[in-house]
Amino acid sequence: MLSKQYSKNVNARSVIRDLFEYSKARAAEIGADNVFDFSIGNPSVQPPECVTKVAAEILANEDPVSVHGYPSAEGIPWVRKAIADELNARFGESYTEKNIFMTIGAAAAVTCCVRAVSDFGTNDKIITFAPYFPEYMVYARSAGVKLEVIPADIENFQINFDALEKAIDRDTRAILINSPNNPSGAVYSEETLKKLGALLDAKQKEYGRSIYIISDEPYREIVFRGFKVPYVAGIYANTLVCYSYSKAMSIPGERIGYVAFTDRCEDSDILLKVLAGAARDLAYVGVPALYQLVVGKSTGQTADLSIYQENKDILYKGLIDAGYTCVEPGGTFYAFPRSLEPDAVAFCERAKKFELVLVPGDGFGCPGHFRIAFCQPKEKVQRSLEKFRELAESYK
Repeated sequence: MLSKQYSKNVNARSVIRDLFEYSKARAAEIGADNVFDFSIGNPSVQPPECVTKVAAEILANEDPVSVHGYPSAEGIPWVRKAIADELNARFGESYTEKNIFMTIGAAAAVTCCVRAVSDFGTNDKIITFAPYFPEYMVYARSAGVKLEVIPADIENFQINFDALEKAIDRDTRAILINSPNNPSGAVYSEETLKKLGALLDAKQKEYGRSIYIISDEPYREIVFRGFKVPYVAGIYANTLVCYSYSKAMSIPGERIGYVAFTDRCEDSDILLKVLAGAARDLAYVGVPALYQLVVGKSTGQTADLSIYQENKDILYKGLIDAGYTCVEPGGTFYAFPRSLEPDAVAFCERAKKFELVLVPGDGFGCPGHFRIAFCQPKEKVQRSLEKFRELAESYK
């Protein structure tokens, strides 16, 4: 007999994946140019030229046994040092390779961190904020801990501190944040993060134990004019930074990222080994070497991310002009407007009549909103505005 846990979820498909499949089927009927699929957050720009060039040079010139061999569990030392050096130059930190743990993307980074700071099958809990990436529930469940979600402040998608302070207790092991945020595009301000750090410092003293920030940062480089992404580890010592090259370098299929922590972080002397133990529980030891080498030789490089700024400017203005309410995205390639009726699922179903494929906010813990992934060709974003206007007009 197969696992009851996984068997019961056989038909519980991801809403986003279902919408993506619907979009492909609809495109086969009426043509892809006529379907405005904003369902899935797949980068729409090419990787920087150096990625392909460096990968080719490595494969052509370096020792194949080394390139395709087992790397160390923590990651290739010189690659970790290159990442540390880049972070130091950008954020004024003092990382060494001992502060960097390579992971299979941000998902593995977050999961390893959740496991590293909590104990399976106890009352330990992780707190996060709506709207949140739905996979956080999976990461917490696999670690055997509770994920508690703080309701959204829908006026600006900053932190609801009153609700957070009530939620923090002796079982709280970490606060999981995501800025710039998927799905809202919101960026936590320096004021917000300093207030969070001060609250956690006070709670650590009250309970006599560490409370970590797990900072999920795959969109750190996609920041729009007028916004700034503060470096969380520079504000709060017990911060575990989870990063992925998927969005900045447009290489999501390569599954490469890292965890970074400073020497100011509690138990930093053993944290690298603890993270390696958590990764081992996920049934992998070491991140594939080729793309460790690629990112090590390409640190600081990004794809041309300017298209996301252009798309955001077009879409945000168009939505506001059409009568939608939307917090201006400060980064990512998402917008998260309010739906034009309380039931966002019904709204997104209605949107299909206008060939708009949108994701209801319910799965992100924020009903009454919908997500638009505007990682699309600019001309398609421009043409979609007429469809959004027609959808809005249908409610009048």
